[in-house]
Amino acid sequence: MNRLLLESGNYLDSSGNVLAGDVGIEDGKILFIGSAPKGWQSDQIIDCRDKLTIPGFVNAHTHAAMTLLRSYADDMALMDWLQQKVWPAEANLTGEDVYWGSQLAIAEMLASGTTAFADMYFFMDRVAQACVETGIRASLSRGLIAAGASEENLRLSENEQLFIDYHGAENGRISVMLGPHAPYTCPPECMKKVVALSERIGAEIHVHLAETQWEVNQSQKKYGKSPVSLLDELGVFERGTLAAHCVWVSPQDIEILAAKKVRVAHNPSSNLKLASGAAPVTAMLEAGVIVGLGTDGATSNNNLDMLEEVRLASFLQKLNRMDPTVLPARQILSLSTQGGAAALGQAESLGRIEVGCNADLAVFDMTAPHWYPRHDLASMLAYSANSADVLYTLVDGRILYSKGEFMTLDIERVKAEAAARGLRLAK
Repeated sequence: MNRLLLESGNYLDSSGNVLAGDVGIEDGKILFIGSAPKGWQSDQIIDCRDKLTIPGFVNAHTHAAMTLLRSYADDMALMDWLQQKVWPAEANLTGEDVYWGSQLAIAEMLASGTTAFADMYFFMDRVAQACVETGIRASLSRGLIAAGASEENLRLSENEQLFIDYHGAENGRISVMLGPHAPYTCPPECMKKVVALSERIGAEIHVHLAETQWEVNQSQKKYGKSPVSLLDELGVFERGTLAAHCVWVSPQDIEILAAKKVRVAHNPSSNLKLASGAAPVTAMLEAGVIVGLGTDGATSNNNLDMLEEVRLASFLQKLNRMDPTVLPARQILSLSTQGGAAALGQAESLGRIEVGCNADLAVFDMTAPHWYPRHDLASMLAYSANSADVLYTLVDGRILYSKGEFMTLDIERVKAEAAARGLRLAK
């Protein structure tokens, strides 16, 4: 039995309020907040004075191993970036490359308070291995791109095997979705195969959707409908869907997303850097769409810092609406935690500091100058804090990152392997 006490600190509750009190953890779950049960004794105590404990950030969309191509292809339009740089480099990827690139991404996420992520890439069995070894929580999907309409070219069998091997693994810490890349890389016949497999094995779907104006124009030209309407017609949304981006969505598209309970992963940094546009997040939230935040891959961001996404997402919507009151601090923090948990389909157990929830937590040090004066700690977290303030990151009550030290990975070897492999791919 593993018992941990976060003593005498502050914590962010599910309403975005900062309260004072102890948080007790037992066997990976939050056992109590406030007073300990009579006779309860901890195995370990973390002194949380001058610290703020929050639910761990949930990165609702990324491509972890793309850390290997960080800063390799910058300042380009999306399709040029993909076709001229990223896809040719990825053609030379090996499973070992993906394993070490994923380890590097996991280290970066743990050091910045992220406890769970949704990943879509290749050699996903090696990503799963990295998640098992490091202890992070993950929703994994094999990126499916049609080189033809055959199932073999689509690599559906790889995604199915990933689901068989890892869905629910590590006491539920790892889950698996199907990963059709996008409507423009997986045409209708391929999407139908994905939907059929989803129905057969019970897997949900993770897809890029309506990321650029080009994508929407192509869909209208080829199919006479928007990408959102197309996937709705093909039955994708009946299977439980995590849709990344949703930048170019009409009011009618938003109605479909809300009605079909599609969960959207908003990636403000990537959308800004690639000049894809500003997703109408406020309109989606007003319509009842579930929205979480993601970083996208480190090749288009260029980091995996969720706190940056919190700040950018709020500021971008304020500018987009010309209204400084939209997406205030507490709401945007909720999107990065509870929204992300819901995006991964795990709203009941993640994203909140409540009794019975998984103890996936990040502990921030509040002694740096930017934490003073403390008028509103939730606002300070959203707008003043930075990821270097993270002292501890826990998943299932297990400390994975502690005061600059990684407890489950060899960071020096990870950096060396990733550096060498990334340079090889760039050549």
